[in-house]
Amino acid sequence: MSSPYEVEECRGVLRVYSDGSIVRSSQPSFAVPVHDDGSVLWKDVLFDPQHDLQLRLYKPASPSAKLPIFYYIHGGGFCIGSRTWPNCQNYCFRLASELQAVVISPDYRLAPENRLPAAIEDGYKAVKWLQVQALAENPDTWLTEVADFGRVFISGDSAGGNIAHHLAVQLGSLELAPVGVRGYVLLAPFFGGTVRTKSEAEGPKDAFLNLELIDRFWRLSIPIGDTTDNPLVNPFGPLSPSLEPVDLLPILVVAGGSDLLKDRAEDYAKRLKQWGKKIEYVEFEGQQHGFFTISPTSEAANKLMLIIKRFVIENSN
Repeated sequence: MSSPYEVEECRGVLRVYSDGSIVRSSQPSFAVPVHDDGSVLWKDVLFDPQHDLQLRLYKPASPSAKLPIFYYIHGGGFCIGSRTWPNCQNYCFRLASELQAVVISPDYRLAPENRLPAAIEDGYKAVKWLQVQALAENPDTWLTEVADFGRVFISGDSAGGNIAHHLAVQLGSLELAPVGVRGYVLLAPFFGGTVRTKSEAEGPKDAFLNLELIDRFWRLSIPIGDTTDNPLVNPFGPLSPSLEPVDLLPILVVAGGSDLLKDRAEDYAKRLKQWGKKIEYVEFEGQQHGFFTISPTSEAANKLMLIIKRFVIENSN
């Protein structure tokens, strides 16, 4: 019998073999130093014992008042990534500090071991966890002393942006009382579809997120036998329920001008806007996928932080 050979590989940290076996590296694919200067405190909390899923909480060390809560759901094509990866941690430190917010960064089950909708279900559980904290008789004061449960924002990066979209559709405003979600931030959301967009078809082959990797992530994460027109992947596919009647909270959609996913993000914002939803679309010319975590102190990343901050302030009143 021939020995198993590698059939899929993602950023050096996930390998799938011909016999179905899967090998994951404990190392992050982005080995950058963590900038933990003590100005932001953090800790891990188990939010789903059944699947051993944790979230990481961050808060400014010396807050002056009650703070909004800002979820940051990491990316990685539904296949890789973690709340513990340095690029994720560093961005959460910045969010907590610059937004003056409690940041919640949850993990979720990854594909191909756990294909969609597992990740979306876990995102939902991570938000329901907050409701449990808000209602607890003996709450965790580390969180409750500083958090304003009435000012919650849910953001997601790439695959996390896809999860944030599904939460925006699923979460009725009453379902989380006393938690009050005020808006959503979709950072280069990971959407797909069987019909290629112009930016996918013509994007550079050497892009940070190129077409080959996009296709590989979908191949590994969508339900077996399905296509990228699955409603979890394509919000406007032939099988997707219309979003026109859905009551959506304000959504900020962000894309890099050189990101292969740009056209899908722009189309998403345009369609929702046509249906009268409160949508803001911001495009950063020349920027690639994940520019804000790859170069978190760049001019574009700094500008984005100010836009997110304005969005939070505008929707907090």
